[in-house]
Amino acid sequence: MLRVGLTGGIGAGKSAVAARLGELGAVVIDSDVLAREVVAKGTDGLAEVMKAFGDGVLTPAGELDRPAVGRIVFGDEAARRTLEAIIHPRVRARAAEIEAAAPVDAVVVHDIPLLVETGQADRFDVVLVVDVPVDVQLERLTTQRGMAEAEARQRIASQASREDRLAVADVVVDNSGTLADLGRRIAEVWDGLQARAGHGPDTKG
Repeated sequence: MLRVGLTGGIGAGKSAVAARLGELGAVVIDSDVLAREVVAKGTDGLAEVMKAFGDGVLTPAGELDRPAVGRIVFGDEAARRTLEAIIHPRVRARAAEIEAAAPVDAVVVHDIPLLVETGQADRFDVVLVVDVPVDVQLERLTTQRGMAEAEARQRIASQASREDRLAVADVVVDNSGTLADLGRRIAEVWDGLQARAGHGPDTKG
């Protein structure tokens, strides 16, 4: 099994890369999806969030009110760390369960937006970074997602820097070109990952 950590800044196109790798045969584990699952209605994760932050984090339907939680933790380092201490261990445990059920020769891609920020690079055989210049991030966030430029800049600044991500990368996917360019690059990367999988985890580099 080859364990791949996939990351990239907001607007870089990481989700598109994950989706294409899944189509090619990778087992993709999306940490954002798991982060929602572990605090879904009725879970012990949601109970822990309520214990930490109160009933005000629930919607009338009894589900987690994500905007409300966001307002609580935004700019409050202690609150953010409390929330992460509830969610992150549960996400990693669930990801480990999914990985354990994968075929022994699988390429398992862990899609983790905050891989660098949470210091997880060393957990993987290969770290794959989807990279674009900051000005491309800004253009995509403002034109495709409708963000104001100030908000887009703030979101980018809240993540690891481009340089920090590239510093831990074993493989870089430049997604500043066309969709066709991206498709060709992912095909190359997939061939390389399959080759590495055939040689075990000691082929990192």
